[in-house]
Amino acid sequence: MSEKTYKTMLNWVDQNITNPPTLLEMSRYVGYSPYYCSTKFREYCGMSFKRYLGKRKLMMAAKELTHTKETILTIAVRYGFSSHEAFTRAFCREYGRPPSQFRRESTATLANQDSDRR
Repeated sequence: MSEKTYKTMLNWVDQNITNPPTLLEMSRYVGYSPYYCSTKFREYCGMSFKRYLGKRKLMMAAKELTHTKETILTIAVRYGFSSHEAFTRAFCREYGRPPSQFRRESTATLANQDSDRR
């Protein structure tokens, strides 16, 4: 599998992150079997497709928490979490604090950076 195919897989995940994407759909898109894609994905990324997908969803949700005023529940549902609580548990495991605290701290950091530029 070429480097271009790996990048195609990662780009496909990003483009379909809110659908939610599956290994089977991705493997069809790149033209390899799910088993082969799973094996090569783990080799390339150092983690399973499922783990990568979960981390990527949380990373994109964190970006939205920082840069939008969408409610936490709206963001959670967009990225496939069944509830605010499920999202908060996963977010805390990944970032060590709840999404509301992350948003407050990120917003304050961005505000400080803006004032420093002036």
